[in-house]
Amino acid sequence: MNFAHKFKLVFKDKNLRNRIFFVLASLIVFRALASIPIPGVDIARLNEFFSNSQFLGLLNMFSGGGLSSLSIVMLGVSPYITASIIMQLMTMMIPKLKEMYHEEGEAGKKKFSQYSRLLTIPLALIQGFGFLRLLQSQGAVDILGNFELFTNIMVITAGSVLLMWIGELISEYGIGNGVSLLIFAGIVSGLPTSLSQLYFSFEMSQLPMLLGFLIVSIAIVYAIVVVTEAERPIPINYAKRVRGSKVYGGVSTYLPLRVNQAGVIPIIFAMSILLFPQMILNFLVNSSNEIVKNVSDFMLGIMSNSWVYAVMYFLLVFFFTYFYTAITFDPDAISQNLQKSGAFIPGVRPGEKTSEYLGKVLTRITLVGAIFLGIIAVLPLILQAFTGIAALAIGGTALLIVVSVVLDLVKKIDAQVSMREY
Repeated sequence: MNFAHKFKLVFKDKNLRNRIFFVLASLIVFRALASIPIPGVDIARLNEFFSNSQFLGLLNMFSGGGLSSLSIVMLGVSPYITASIIMQLMTMMIPKLKEMYHEEGEAGKKKFSQYSRLLTIPLALIQGFGFLRLLQSQGAVDILGNFELFTNIMVITAGSVLLMWIGELISEYGIGNGVSLLIFAGIVSGLPTSLSQLYFSFEMSQLPMLLGFLIVSIAIVYAIVVVTEAERPIPINYAKRVRGSKVYGGVSTYLPLRVNQAGVIPIIFAMSILLFPQMILNFLVNSSNEIVKNVSDFMLGIMSNSWVYAVMYFLLVFFFTYFYTAITFDPDAISQNLQKSGAFIPGVRPGEKTSEYLGKVLTRITLVGAIFLGIIAVLPLILQAFTGIAALAIGGTALLIVVSVVLDLVKKIDAQVSMREY
C-alpha cells in the first residue's frame, strides 16, 4: 500500500479523521496556553537568563516551550512525568502497588494512574515555587508579595494539571502518546525562530560546520529509524487440534520482540530525573544558610561538568530502557497466553522454560537498544564539548524525541488504517 493510498484512507475514514483533528486541536490549545504569560515578567532579562543556561534551555524544551515566556503552563508535563516515574519505582518496593498495576487488569491500572495524577499536584506546587524563587533571585521576575506569589503558584500548578489532562485526552481520543506529542509540539514550535536566527546570522565561514552538523543529524535520524524498527522474531508453532471433523492449528508464525521496546520514554524519564535535582539546587544556591549554599554550589559544579553530565545521562537512559521494558513486557504473561492457545516455541518447553527463554532474549536485545539510546543521547553533549556550541546538546535531545515520536505516531496511524482495511 503506497503513501498516497494510505493518506486517502486516513481522511476517508470519519473516525480516524476525527482522531487526527482532535490531536491537532489539542496541540493548538496547548500552544495558545503557552503564549499566556504570568504577571510581572521582565522579557529582556528573561531572554538573557535563558540564553546563558543550558539547563534552562533543556527544561524549556521539556516544558514544551512554555518556560521561556513564563507562561501559565511553564512547567509543562514535567511534574506528571516525575510523578509517573515515582509511582513506577514504588511498584518495585510496595507489593500492593505492583499487584494493582500488573494483576488487577484495567481497573487496577486506572487506579494506579489516578495516584500518579494526585502526586502531580504537590510536585507541581514544589517546582512552581522553586522556579519563581529562582527567577526572582535572577531579576527575571519582579519581587512578589506573599499573596501574588501564592496566586502565581496556583496558576502554574493549574496549568500543569490542565496540560496533563490534555495529554491524557490525546492518548484516549486521539492517536499516539499525548505526553510525548505535547513535548514534540513544543520542540517543533521553536523551529521557525531557530531557522530565522540562523538565516539572519549566517556567514559563509560557517558553511563547513553547518554541513557537518547536517550530515551528523541525518546519520542520527537514520540510525534511530533503523534501531526503532529492528525486531528479533521468535518462531511460534501452534499444535494441531481436532474438533469434530475439523483440524485446527498446525500453523507457524513468529513473536516480534523489538530491539528498542521502550521507545522514547527512557529519554523523557532520564531528562526528568536529571532536571529536577538541578532545579532544586539552583534554588538552594541562593539560600542564606552558608552550609546549604556551599553544598548546593558544589553539587551544581559537579553536574555542570559536561562529562559528568554525559555519564549520568547515559546511565539513566540505559537504566530506564531496561526498567520500562520490564514494566511493559511480561514474559510470564506471554508464556501463559501461548500455553493457553496451544502455541509453543520450537525446542523450548511450554510454561516456565518459555518465560525464561523470552526473558533471556529480551535482556540481550534490550542491551543493544539501551546502549544505542544512551550513545545517541550523549553524542551531542560530546560534540558540544569539542565544538563549544551549547545549542548542540539541546538540539540532539530534541532530534531524538522528535524522530521517535514521529515514528510512533506513523506506526499507530498505519495500524489504524490496516485494521479498517481488514
